Amino acid sequence: MKNIYQDIQTAKSNQQKLLAILLDPDKVSVTAIGKLAEKINQSPASHIFVGGSSFEGNHLNELLKVLKSQINLPIVLFPGNPSQISPEAHGILFLQLLSGRNPEYLIEHQVNAVPVLEKTHLEILSTGYILIESGHETAVERVSQTKPINRDQIDYVAQTAKAGEFIGNKLIYLEAGSGAQQAVSLAMIAAVAQRISIPLIVGGGIRSREAINSAFDAGADLVVIGTAFENDPTFFD
Repeated sequence: MKNIYQDIQTAKSNQQKLLAILLDPDKVSVTAIGKLAEKINQSPASHIFVGGSSFEGNHLNELLKVLKSQINLPIVLFPGNPSQISPEAHGILFLQLLSGRNPEYLIEHQVNAVPVLEKTHLEILSTGYILIESGHETAVERVSQTKPINRDQIDYVAQTAKAGEFIGNKLIYLEAGSGAQQAVSLAMIAAVAQRISIPLIVGGGIRSREAINSAFDAGADLVVIGTAFENDPTFFD
């Protein structure tokens, strides 16, 4: 499956909104994929993201193989560190944590990932990742040892996103964190969408179809849901 980024760009140009379902391999077993795949195939999802902040299991390759056999959607890795890279996916969000100042997440993990990525055929999607304060400490905050940007600093977040675009990121990902108490505000989504020209991904704390549509209306090009779908596979019924 080729040209994931080109397809995202085309959708943005055509004002076609995209939806990714995030699967955490820590919470999804290979044996449970069958029923889950059936629900995903019945959903409006356009992409599958796979990853978790602290996953260290050894079933990722097998999980992805089964997913590919049952779901005809782009499968994109959303890794917390280089150990979560698998050649069985179609692409990878090559993340740069723009909201933090921990050099490991600005460049060190990326450098360490290069020898692994060079042995795969994964499509590399350079992504500026911005963590937004959401009401409690998230796994991303804990693992990366960085603080999120305050949810009231809308102009600063928009400026950070634009800096990511200037650096060369192809995507900007506004993230409230897994299980966030508060999603990224619509005002922040709108401000960032107006400031950048590259596709905008928004995730974290989105728990209803109304919230998905509101994020789209505010300017998100691709919305990610994870916990809501994990807790209720009938979310889209």
